[in-house]
Amino acid sequence: MYNDILVDCYKEVKDGISYADRLSQDEKQWIDTISEKCFNQKGVFTVLVTLFIYEIKHPTQDIRKHQKQIDGGFSGRSYDTKYITPTLKKLGLPSMAESGWLSRSLEQPYPYTLDYEGKIGNLEVKTAFLNLIDRVETHHQNPKYILVELFKKIINIQKQNIIEIEPIANPDILTIDKIITLLDKQFSYNYHTSYGSKLPVIAFYSIYTILIDELSRYNNCIVKELGSHTASDRTSKSAGDIEIYKDNNLFEAIEIKLDKVIDANILRIAKEKIIKYNPTRYYILSYIGICEKEKQEIINEVKQKHGCQIIINGVLPSLKYYLRLIENLNNFFEIYSNLIQNDNELKAIHKEIFQNLVKELNNGI
Repeated sequence: MYNDILVDCYKEVKDGISYADRLSQDEKQWIDTISEKCFNQKGVFTVLVTLFIYEIKHPTQDIRKHQKQIDGGFSGRSYDTKYITPTLKKLGLPSMAESGWLSRSLEQPYPYTLDYEGKIGNLEVKTAFLNLIDRVETHHQNPKYILVELFKKIINIQKQNIIEIEPIANPDILTIDKIITLLDKQFSYNYHTSYGSKLPVIAFYSIYTILIDELSRYNNCIVKELGSHTASDRTSKSAGDIEIYKDNNLFEAIEIKLDKVIDANILRIAKEKIIKYNPTRYYILSYIGICEKEKQEIINEVKQKHGCQIIINGVLPSLKYYLRLIENLNNFFEIYSNLIQNDNELKAIHKEIFQNLVKELNNGI
């Protein structure tokens, strides 16, 4: 099966097998590009893996014809959804929520030839993606060689992002004010890279995993597993960054903005999600501020027409309030530290800065 081929390629990496000497310098450079950008361009990576696995299984198929509506084509999305994306998740490799073909730039009904016009955001990634496919189709390069070397690069990047964060030496030193001060420093740090906006999401996720066990309001509730922080609303099919379900129905949704002011546009988007997903409460939290103009009008309209209560607040004040509700601050800090340490989207710099802040806390700074 297709998933078995994928697992076999992954195992070859783990067994130390290399095909680097069978690839051209251009091919190696394109593999480097895809591997370095795959955490931001998961759709491209997933589609590429799907096409090459399919080529291994069906060597006579022109994998550039990725849709059945293309003459001589096949349904790449179906094989991705059924076999590839679930297996990528199991292996801990980058993956989309459901399929790489949910990205508008990749679902255009045209073959992936070198002149493909789909607007893949990063031109360098687009060039690498199309050229690697071209090498397999027109130059008859072995797709397994590319996959094994691609997985090897990605696994090495993931290893570099593993930072072991030391625990709090003495849990008794933890206070709400100390935790808030640490989080404030962490959120406001200029990392000069993407994914910093996921940090407050992880903080609230950590708190909610505790609240559902400690507050009667959340009896019979579960917190949905965090999805990719770069997935669009269309592809993630979620109401917010964090979702709370009760009896299989969406109970609460939390949308968190690190570097955006909550304005009328964000509220209108929230309104659309509320109508679509039907939560009883919808929280919108911002680290940097709230634009009061038009706020109340939309909140009242949603409340009257839908019944959902929109709650708007700052990130730090909300965290401070929630920390007051939980019984064990160290429990929160352990959960939060573990999530940061094991998150595959966060970069090494995010984890190193957090590690430094924990050391300062342990040293009484």
